[in-house]
Amino acid sequence: MPLPLAYIAGFAMKYGAAALVTYAAMRTVGQLPKSQPTEDALDQVNEGLGLRRSHEELNAAGRLRRIIRLSKTGRGVEIETTALIRVRLRKVT
Repeated sequence: MPLPLAYIAGFAMKYGAAALVTYAAMRTVGQLPKSQPTEDALDQVNEGLGLRRSHEELNAAGRLRRIIRLSKTGRGVEIETTALIRVRLRKVT
C-alpha cells in the first residue's frame, strides 16, 4: 500500500513553516525585562474583544485563548494572546 506522500508533505510544510517562523522570530527578538504591573494588567483582560470610546480616545482590549492538539489523545499547546490598544486623536493648532 503506497504512502500518501502529498498529504504528509503538505502537513510537514504547514507545520514546518510555522516552526521556522517562530524559531526565527525568537532568535531575532531580544529579551525584554519583565514588568510585573504590565503582566498584571494583561492578566485582568477578559476573553473576547472589548471597545470603549470617549471624546478623545478609543480603547480596545482583547484576549484569545485556545488549546491546539495534533491528535485527539496527544498532548496539546495552549496559546494565549492578549492585546491592549489605545488610539488618541487630538487637534493640533
